[in-house]
Amino acid sequence: MEDREATATPPALSRDEPGRKKHYTPVPPRTTLFAITMAFNPPLNSRPKGSPTRLCVLGVDPSSAGATGYGVVEFTGASPRMLRYGALKMRTRTEFGARLREIHELITALVVEFSPDAIAVESVFTALNVGTTLRLAEVRGVVLLAAAQASIPAHSYSPREVKASIAGYGAASKQQMQQMVRTALGLSEYPEPEDAADALAIALCHAHAARSQQRMDVALGNNHPSPTRRTGPPISASPLRNRARSARIS
Repeated sequence: MEDREATATPPALSRDEPGRKKHYTPVPPRTTLFAITMAFNPPLNSRPKGSPTRLCVLGVDPSSAGATGYGVVEFTGASPRMLRYGALKMRTRTEFGARLREIHELITALVVEFSPDAIAVESVFTALNVGTTLRLAEVRGVVLLAAAQASIPAHSYSPREVKASIAGYGAASKQQMQQMVRTALGLSEYPEPEDAADALAIALCHAHAARSQQRMDVALGNNHPSPTRRTGPPISASPLRNRARSARIS
């Protein structure tokens, strides 16, 4: 009888024995959904979707001796559009009173034709010639009169404010302003003359200020937005020297 080493296989483990790995079928966790009623507060700036807001601004660049520029800009939503621009230039020998009458008639005709929401005028800057400054103020007065007769709010902006708003630089040149106005309005050519380009820039400056003020009013929840700028010049506080002098007199 031949001796051979018997190789016996280990006996199979039963299912109940602890040494055997058990395989379980994964079961997704049970979740229960409940209907919850939540209150919805609409945002302050929510408004019904419809036609975009229209804003029409008439910009005027007054001049006592040269041409008085004008420009009408319309905003439909966020896109500006030029409606008309030009300059009123009269003869040098024209009487100043007749010049004022022509400017008043021009502004009145533009108001009747385009019905602007606001009129923006360049403010009087300090000049070396006092007579020129006074005449420029008289031209501005005629423009403000035409706005008041049509019950349209008028706003004043300094040349530095206009340049900073349009070109981003308060000392921009005339050529830079023409280029920025052309880009902002999508014109095919530079607006000429320079007085007309300045008037368009003044109108754009007020439109940007008005839209910024509207967004701020909406963010603050102001239902009655205040005007972006006063009609008259800003009232500055009196210097300390004048206050002390007034105290001594009183």
